[in-house]
Amino acid sequence: MPNKILTEIAASISELKANPMKVVASGKGMPIAVLNHNEPAFYCVPAAAYEAMMELLDDIELLKIVKERMDEPSVKVSLDDL
Repeated sequence: MPNKILTEIAASISELKANPMKVVASGKGMPIAVLNHNEPAFYCVPAAAYEAMMELLDDIELLKIVKERMDEPSVKVSLDDL
């Protein structure tokens, strides 16, 4: 059965066991699909990639709020009032 792999880099569990840091480094900071018998078993997400994904999710949430509020009336204020 074909599987969709959601990363550009994939490694086998054997490769991960043999040299985990080499596998992580091969992803150059991006997530890595770890395969078991040529099927994705899990994804290894380095801390930097995780932080970037979390920021992206935050941006998506903020964008939703902005779109919801775009049609609200605006209120003029001066910087001195703030």
